[in-house]
Amino acid sequence: MYINKVLGLNSQNFMFLVIFRNEFQQSYILTEFLESIPKTFIIFAVLKNCDMGKIYRKEYMDLLLAMMDKSIIKVVTGIRRCGKSTLLTMFQDHLIESGVDQKQIVSINFEDMAFVGLKNKFSLYKFLTEKLQPQKMTYIFLDEVQLVDEFQAVVDSLYIKQNVDLYITGSNAKMLSGELATMLTGRYIEIKMLPLSFKEYIAGSQHSTSISEKYKEYLSLSSFPYTIEIADNKQVVNDYLQSLYNTIILKDIVSRNNISNVIVLEDIIRFVFDNIGNTISSKKISNTLNSDGRKSDVKTVEKYLKALTDCYLLYRADRYDVKGKQYLKSLSKYYIADIGLRRVLLGNKATDVGHILENIVFLELYRRGYKVYIGKVGNSEVDFVAENMNGIEYFQVAATIRAPETKERELFPFASIKDNYPKTILTLDEDPDFNLNGIRIRNALSWLLE
Repeated sequence: MYINKVLGLNSQNFMFLVIFRNEFQQSYILTEFLESIPKTFIIFAVLKNCDMGKIYRKEYMDLLLAMMDKSIIKVVTGIRRCGKSTLLTMFQDHLIESGVDQKQIVSINFEDMAFVGLKNKFSLYKFLTEKLQPQKMTYIFLDEVQLVDEFQAVVDSLYIKQNVDLYITGSNAKMLSGELATMLTGRYIEIKMLPLSFKEYIAGSQHSTSISEKYKEYLSLSSFPYTIEIADNKQVVNDYLQSLYNTIILKDIVSRNNISNVIVLEDIIRFVFDNIGNTISSKKISNTLNSDGRKSDVKTVEKYLKALTDCYLLYRADRYDVKGKQYLKSLSKYYIADIGLRRVLLGNKATDVGHILENIVFLELYRRGYKVYIGKVGNSEVDFVAENMNGIEYFQVAATIRAPETKERELFPFASIKDNYPKTILTLDEDPDFNLNGIRIRNALSWLLE
């Protein structure tokens, strides 16, 4: 599998055509090639016989490969249909290509009716132990394992056995709380998976266009991997997203959390979807619902918001006092796993470009391994305080800063921050990157493609 020819590359417009050999099945070579050239303007074509249903998720695969054969449980979490099962399938393909015998691979998807008899911990344990290969590593993949009653005991028992490499996935954060967290402390690593990044979307897309047009398409369709296969029919995409939304609500939220008032739940979802980029509180949501005739209280709202974050539909960003160096518990912001779901739920009103970009940037920072907070700087705010093991970075996000008053507004919070950590403004303005008093002004799409 390799690129057969690369044609039309020139330094003026960075336009190229990639022709793949017919046997090429994954798009990770394209991803690596994109990384090696400037990204000001790109046009590419992927020829037939490429399997676009399996977009190579390099960052996640690299994590699995790094942990392969290590005595630690690999736990892949993320919203339903973000690509967890496909990731495990691709990893299994890698094992076989590396010389692992098929008998050494045991894979179960508990959403498949073929395995309904294994949702009991005793029957599952018996089945798996009978599959273990003597003197060889056995690779066990348990997909949506939270559907198994008391699966924690099975996982713990498998962990202590020799020559078992265990991979599990789940669509709910509760699987890593309570008993499992207690039993497996220090024994697992969580790989937090999101739907496609903008960079991954471009690598997997089949249509030729400019980067700015690709971004509009990314927002108007969805970041869920399967939507790339049906992108030619927007109505089918909408129907798919509506069905996915309904499944998340019913299976991952209502039934799992014993929620009785689905109408109030959906009202809360609409409120949060409509307020991405705005600080909100449970009390504010409760007051809004009560004024609209929907009886609710703060405790109920908090329970429902917890359920929405547990299923990875929403992500919460708390505030951080930059000057006081302390974390604040009030007035958080919430961001959505996929903008396409927001469009389906809110319709044409979901077109606020700046807040949508802020949502995309938040997810990308989270994807890159940062802990992300909202920065409080006196009476002003920095959109994101991003923290990792290397330190802190500050980000402001705006659709455009070409108007002098907008540029001044975005720069103002940085002036009060006296430390030397990097400070960046990300914007959709198609201007060259530049520095202004030590603050980097960057095109957001170029940043997303790094």
